[in-house]
Amino acid sequence: MHITRLAIPDVLRIVPQVFGDERGFFYESFRQDLFDAAVGRTLSFVQDNHSRSARNVLRGLHYQIRQPQGKLVRVVSGSVFDVAVDLRRSSPTCGQWVGEILSADNKAQMWVPEGFAHGFIVLSDSAETVYKATDYYAPQHERCIAWDDPQLAIDWLLTLPPVVSDKDRRGLPFASAELFD
Repeated sequence: MHITRLAIPDVLRIVPQVFGDERGFFYESFRQDLFDAAVGRTLSFVQDNHSRSARNVLRGLHYQIRQPQGKLVRVVSGSVFDVAVDLRRSSPTCGQWVGEILSADNKAQMWVPEGFAHGFIVLSDSAETVYKATDYYAPQHERCIAWDDPQLAIDWLLTLPPVVSDKDRRGLPFASAELFD
């Protein structure tokens, strides 16, 4: 497993060792001991989520202000541009973002720790995204930051206006968002 710290060092890109031949491939998509060593603490995942989205669908930027969720994200079909935004007041990277292309082909994963907002845009005809979460979904604590907030200035790799849900269209500006201590 090859693990890289991104520009925000708590966000990790994880690429498994893939064993392939004419029959197909095999790889470990998750291994607790290596993951814990990479993040520097022991974590438990309590929920797995799976979504399918069409081309140019943008989901995010979501987070839970209480019961924050760390997410280990991977793509099993298609490709997405996956984004994490640091919402930790005490962090020197608060208000900064990082993004990675995750795809079924590159098999890369992204670790988005608690204290971050998360979102993605689908780059392929469709994509299926699977992620493990460290806490349960709690809609009463869910918050949404505007995906197109000018202060964040995320480069979503857009070629057309994205397809966004009503909830995401109502996302708050970063300047008004509830942050983590």
